[in-house]
Amino acid sequence: MRKHLLAVAVAATLAGTSFGARADALSDLFTQGHVDGQLRAYYFTRSYDTSAVPDASAFSGAALINMTSGSLNGFSLGASFVTANSFGTQNDNPAKIDSTLMGINDSVSALGQAYVQYKNEWMMLRGGYQYLNTPWMGQSDSRVIPASYNAVSAVFKPAKGWDVYALRSFDWKSRTSGGYYADNLYYPATFNGDAMYGGLGGLPATAHQSNGAWALGSSYGVDGFKGQAWYYNFLDFARMGYLEGSYTFKTGTGFDPFVGAQYVDESGSGNNFLVTNHTALFGVAGSRVKSSVWGVTGGVIIPNGRIDLGYNKVGSESGAVGGGAIISPYTAAYATDPLYTTSMIRGLVEMGPGHAWKAKVTYNVLKNFQVIAAYAKYTTQYRGNSHDVYLDLIYNLDGYLKGLTLRNRWERSSGGWNLNPGNKPFTYNRVMISYAF
Repeated sequence: MRKHLLAVAVAATLAGTSFGARADALSDLFTQGHVDGQLRAYYFTRSYDTSAVPDASAFSGAALINMTSGSLNGFSLGASFVTANSFGTQNDNPAKIDSTLMGINDSVSALGQAYVQYKNEWMMLRGGYQYLNTPWMGQSDSRVIPASYNAVSAVFKPAKGWDVYALRSFDWKSRTSGGYYADNLYYPATFNGDAMYGGLGGLPATAHQSNGAWALGSSYGVDGFKGQAWYYNFLDFARMGYLEGSYTFKTGTGFDPFVGAQYVDESGSGNNFLVTNHTALFGVAGSRVKSSVWGVTGGVIIPNGRIDLGYNKVGSESGAVGGGAIISPYTAAYATDPLYTTSMIRGLVEMGPGHAWKAKVTYNVLKNFQVIAAYAKYTTQYRGNSHDVYLDLIYNLDGYLKGLTLRNRWERSSGGWNLNPGNKPFTYNRVMISYAF
């Protein structure tokens, strides 16, 4: 049963601490709880400028319900139930379904979270099913249901502005899965019965199960400086070091320039699932994992908006899987990594060695109406030269409709080879309506 018993075990620990507690304190554990959530209705369309593959679309309504108990001597419980339904709108032809939205079935439901937590003023410990929020392991919440993890995590706060993180994950639930599985985004879509759509793939169905990951990290912020450092061990896939820092110059004029930089270094020996299965990422197999990435960003925060310009370079590595590709088991093909140049559809994680630059403008036209426009250019070794144009319209209602958000994300990808179907442009439109309560 692997580590699926983790949530039960930690819950039993909490139960043990409850015996002998005062009746009113025990009552508070359940009566001082909180419930919130979100209702979502998303409609995604993929339009291809080729007849080689059919256009695809998908509609889904979803509910995300979060429940947290009151606290008893620092202990509390939390749970999130997630469910999505196509209401019979899925096409009979799976090729015409945008399976990344909720898979190809008519419905999917799961426990997004089920954890026990201990918290005081300087630390928080959590065990069980949970959402993570780290640079390379997160919720990837651009579909109706976020990703979540069966994990033990800890956050320590040694000083103001300084946080230290530790986690060990065992299994995970992808954005389209109904349960927790020992796989990741390099596995086939239906590995061991999982309904994990939208990943990069590459491993065969005969591959050994994933053993999860562990990570250590730290973040610090003071005045205009923000920085973080992370070490990930994606067990049997890659070891990653990640550094990122930025500084905003507070001018008092309403125009505040900022600069930032990031660096990724990855390694892995031949005793690696990608190596032993001869996985040819971007057509290139390898005898080891090795990747080196750096990036810089700069721009200015302006009244009601900001302007960003970013650059990333992924070095070429002879003999490495994917020729030096970034190995990112929980973001690959999701396009949710922290690189400055990642677009809505994809980034350098999905295209391999090369370099990219991206310009983005964010502006609040009205207090509750935001427009984001971006252009990204990619020059890569195995996927050629391509560019993406992006437009994002976000309207947050207020008054009686406070909590309701109307959003439309649109991106068009052009150029490259073995990138878009038929090597023709690809337009992706996402209508996203949500209500937070």
